[in-house]
Amino acid sequence: MNRQEAAAQYAFALRQGRKAYKEAVMQGRYPYPQVLDEIISDAMVAGQTELGVIEIPAGQIVGTKTAGRRSAFSADFMPLLDADTEFAGKWMSLCEAHLGDEGIRDPIRCYEYFGRFYVQEGNKRVSVLRSYGAPTIPAYVIRMVPVWSEDPAVAAYYEFMQAFPKTGLYRTRFSRAGSFVKLQKALGYEPDHVWTEDERRRFIAGYTYFQEPFRKLGGDGLPITTADAMLVWLKVYSFDDLLGFPSGELTKSIKAVWADIKALTEPIAVRTDTPEVKENHLLGRLFKGKQPSHLNVAFVSDQSPEQSDWARAHDLGRKYLETVLPDQVTTQTFYGVGDAAQAEEAMERAIENGAQLIFAETPPLIGACRKAAARHPEVRIFNCSVSMPYAGIRTYYSRIYEAKYIAGAIAGALSRSGRIGYVASNPIFGVPASINAFALGTQLTNPGAEVVVRWSCVEEDVLDALTREGASLISNRDLPTPDRIREPWGLCRIEGGKLRSLAAPYWHWGSVYTKLVFSVLNGGWDALGAAAGQAVNYWWGMDSRAVDILLSDELPAGVRRLAGILRKGIVDGSIQPFPDATPEEILHMDTLLDCVQGSIPRYEELLPMARPLVRLQGVYRDAIPPEKEDPIL
Repeated sequence: MNRQEAAAQYAFALRQGRKAYKEAVMQGRYPYPQVLDEIISDAMVAGQTELGVIEIPAGQIVGTKTAGRRSAFSADFMPLLDADTEFAGKWMSLCEAHLGDEGIRDPIRCYEYFGRFYVQEGNKRVSVLRSYGAPTIPAYVIRMVPVWSEDPAVAAYYEFMQAFPKTGLYRTRFSRAGSFVKLQKALGYEPDHVWTEDERRRFIAGYTYFQEPFRKLGGDGLPITTADAMLVWLKVYSFDDLLGFPSGELTKSIKAVWADIKALTEPIAVRTDTPEVKENHLLGRLFKGKQPSHLNVAFVSDQSPEQSDWARAHDLGRKYLETVLPDQVTTQTFYGVGDAAQAEEAMERAIENGAQLIFAETPPLIGACRKAAARHPEVRIFNCSVSMPYAGIRTYYSRIYEAKYIAGAIAGALSRSGRIGYVASNPIFGVPASINAFALGTQLTNPGAEVVVRWSCVEEDVLDALTREGASLISNRDLPTPDRIREPWGLCRIEGGKLRSLAAPYWHWGSVYTKLVFSVLNGGWDALGAAAGQAVNYWWGMDSRAVDILLSDELPAGVRRLAGILRKGIVDGSIQPFPDATPEEILHMDTLLDCVQGSIPRYEELLPMARPLVRLQGVYRDAIPPEKEDPIL
């Protein structure tokens, strides 16, 4: 390369630099490279780590270590000084070396802070290489480790530092903790797998291929990283799909999960109110403005009503729906589907049979729901779970803690010893709220009472254990349906070694299904309620008849009247077990009150059969490393 060609390259880079400088000034942005010494102080740094010479992404070089020479470059390291300056002459010499036999061999020297690089030596080398579009630049890197804090950005960066020795990647950055282990799982690797050079190159190729259509669809305008979006995509598709899709097919697949990608930027909307139905409301996308008079609704469960009280309760809800809306609803059932593949097949068959609406009755079906939603955006899909971060489907559950509060008040009124047992199921969303609401109910009528919690997910015979500990009243499992009153459900008294039910909170899935379907029939999916791109969780309570409490005739009249007063107050909103907490705070409670004897069990303490559900819905699910057979959340 001769000097004339180098001068032409400098002229090109100079135009780019001055254009970038002008745009930055007009937009009120800092027009020069950032200066690390002006950004951080010693108090912000916990230490330094020398990483040696590595290839760093050119696009993540954002500044210089010190203030010297910063005015010679625009913010993107393009030159700003005239072509007749000494600076320009040295720049052109480096340009000649870059494309000549010698090449630019010496690595730059830089500092890294929060994944961004600040050059100490080699600013002009960076400028020359970036003017030619070099994707990476060799650099001797010193990492500045930020002081630990609970800030999500700091937590995510600390996780990045732990993952870097395994992946060797600087380009792939996540904005939230827990993502790297999910990436390992999505790629089929064990959590501690160290990537080979071939695996690294293969991933970078796929990442780069994904990045272009993501940006063209508006990804740069979202407050998330490309890696965040790609992980959402990998929850539906495989990495092999990514490498095999033609460009147009890849863009189409990203559009299919775009609502879920955008949902990363918004908190999950917890809807506790029953949607208002407007008879003449025009339907949205589902029916393209044509209001239907009939819906084909499919119910999918990984359990069968003959084997599971939970499945039986939902099937009764389906039958209730058919009874209430006989001329407006046709239902199909796919029960006892086993693994994820069978669930996906069942949903595909349901859609082939004309299903416009699908209810998946258990959390483990979430993966199949998401894949079906991506393939069939015209079908509305609900999953019976809570706190799922997806806008492409919606979730539903019930506020059983409201009925538990009433049961607790009954227990406190009847207890003589003040020692009341509580059988807890699993440490999942909503269960700590139920325990605490029950305890608050006992305090209402018996301020000195103590609730003793034992977990059925940790030990098998919890009722026997609570009896041995002196509890004469025990809150047992909730009543799945109000027709199972012969079982020892709900609040029970121990008499002669046997349990007698006194008050049983129960679920009314028929009411839930009827309200959801009726709303879709008359108002469409969008009328159910949230801004576009936000994940929605319907969490209904006694005011929607989603839950209720069944009282025994053996209860004293005064206690029955008290229960009726509490129930009426909860329904009309004048009584709230947690008056100062938001629905989101109640749903995500992960501690127990002081009047509760016991604690939330650790994942390692759980029985094997309880672990899959806790992985999906556990109050500490983000801290549990994913396993290969689990869907990625």
